[in-house]
Amino acid sequence: MSQIDETKEFIPVRIAVLTVSDTRTLADDRSGDTLAERVEAAGHVLAARAIVTDDRAAIAGQLRAWIADDGIDAILSTGGTGLTGRDVSVEAHRDVYEKEIDAFGTVFTIVSMKKIGTSAVQSRATAGVAGGTYLFALPGSPGACRDAWDEILAPQFDYRHRPCNFVEIMPRLAEHQRRK
Repeated sequence: MSQIDETKEFIPVRIAVLTVSDTRTLADDRSGDTLAERVEAAGHVLAARAIVTDDRAAIAGQLRAWIADDGIDAILSTGGTGLTGRDVSVEAHRDVYEKEIDAFGTVFTIVSMKKIGTSAVQSRATAGVAGGTYLFALPGSPGACRDAWDEILAPQFDYRHRPCNFVEIMPRLAEHQRRK
């Protein structure tokens, strides 16, 4: 079972939060606020925050800009993971992924099932890696953001988490780019 190894030192991760919405502003972005607050409360660095419209090219463009930023280790987006015509976050994320973290969507569904039952089937939460940066596309509700952070991301972004975590493999995420 997972546990925290108190003999290891905590390593803060630099995390950007992207809200995908045609209607939200920073003043009323509850899902973005939920993620930003949890990131900082856990001891990580809120490296950037932005809102973009439900536009595939705009979302992918922001993701690429942050992937290119050496001051950002991970990106959490919220919104645009549903089934409607305007929900294009998943497609935008997949446009930039080098590798998809397939199990993230499955684990998120398991966590969601405990909270919202079969309604969890409507989420297309996804995750991947590009340019040595982790990317996560989360649903646009504060509850879904809380669940993803509390149940999956907080432990995985804690270097002390055992048996393994995302932080310990961060230095090797882009090793293919260093090979000649």
